[in-house]
Amino acid sequence: MRRLSDRYIAGPELADAIDTVRALNEAGRKATLDVLGEEVATADEALAIRAEYEQAMTAIEDEGVDANVSVKLTGLGLKVDPELCAESVRALVEIAAGHGRFVRIDMEDSSTTAATLDLYRELRAEGHLNVGIVLQAMLRRTLDDVGELVELQPNVRVCKGIYVEPADIAYQGDEAVRFNFVETIAALWEGGAKVAVATHDGALVAKALELIRDRGLGLERYEFQLLLGVREELADELVRGGHTVRIYVPYGRKWYEYSLRRLQENPKLAGYVARDVVRHLREPLSR
Repeated sequence: MRRLSDRYIAGPELADAIDTVRALNEAGRKATLDVLGEEVATADEALAIRAEYEQAMTAIEDEGVDANVSVKLTGLGLKVDPELCAESVRALVEIAAGHGRFVRIDMEDSSTTAATLDLYRELRAEGHLNVGIVLQAMLRRTLDDVGELVELQPNVRVCKGIYVEPADIAYQGDEAVRFNFVETIAALWEGGAKVAVATHDGALVAKALELIRDRGLGLERYEFQLLLGVREELADELVRGGHTVRIYVPYGRKWYEYSLRRLQENPKLAGYVARDVVRHLREPLSR
């Protein structure tokens, strides 16, 4: 857990996250801050996470760093009190709008998909333009969701998805997920959306770049997103190519719970982390 957290989580405190974002900015990358904490059990826990996001947005302005925030609805009380959750998200979106900033509503497991999309549509209907959503290519419903969202010309992060889902809900094979990923970003661009291409898969990045070139898309229509500590050479390459790169920066005292949950939800991560740790241990020996 410590190996996972040291590389892929900024640290336990907001100051750690701001330092990380500042370093990313200096390297030509933007950032998205994520306060760790999901599946809260009480309204008080949900309000505490909301307060942490408020502090994070204040720090972003005070420190003058280039970052937005991403929120998980179960961390803000979706399964405890949906009305409280909606109120908190709305408040954070309004605070962000006052600073010209953006809020991304993360997508969690399939039990929350409908509620997450409903809240997003509700916020957009209220006139909030500085809010975006996430779609997961692994879900069979995703292209249908694209068809229902494109009239909003949404800002959508597209990722493969990490949650273990049953076959009737999600594609099970890597190639099927990759195929649906490409179909999803293509359909979104066709509908006028801005797409955050969130993947470390080199083949998908190459395909996205091909679609961007073929459509003549400007920087206002796309960006690439990567996780902190993952495929840093890919981020460098994209920045050198003139593309916008945004790094997802999680932080907070819930680092252990976050790391454990990621491994439970996707056991393949254990292999990725182990290989990454071995590679970094070998690097000094090869110099």
